[in-house]
Amino acid sequence: MRNIEYKARCADLALVEQRARDYGARRAGVLHQRDTYFPAPQGRLKLREQPERPAELIAYERADAARARPSDYLIFRTDDADGLRSALTAALGVRLVVEKERTLYLWRNTRIHLDRVRGLGDFVELETVLSGQSDEEGQAELEEIAAALGIEPQDIEPRGYVDLLVESSSP
Repeated sequence: MRNIEYKARCADLALVEQRARDYGARRAGVLHQRDTYFPAPQGRLKLREQPERPAELIAYERADAARARPSDYLIFRTDDADGLRSALTAALGVRLVVEKERTLYLWRNTRIHLDRVRGLGDFVELETVLSGQSDEEGQAELEEIAAALGIEPQDIEPRGYVDLLVESSSP
């Protein structure tokens, strides 16, 4: 599976949410997510847990760049999050846990995430899922909705939440 994505720091999530609604995005709910990151010899690996949903083990590769970038990923769903987390922790150790509240909007093939990340603040993350689209078509869609939301290039954050949290906790 593949998407085109980026995230941006956000000073006013309520304003971005209003812009998303005004542009025709459909609210799909509020998610409380706990992502446990594990050290991986290649790419990134996280276990995502959400109340009343199967857990997802997500392996992905993505460059850290302050622009729209492709992300290739695999998802494995399980109803035994505790068992999988225990096995992965025993084998790999835990890098860090990221907790967030995510308000989800959908627009065409793009998932609009309005994120409140514990210890970091507020972000907008856009993911245009490629399903029969080229990278260029996905990037054009992502850029269209980013412009409608008022996301500026200088707000784009090249690093993932886990990297930002590691950096913020370093002395």
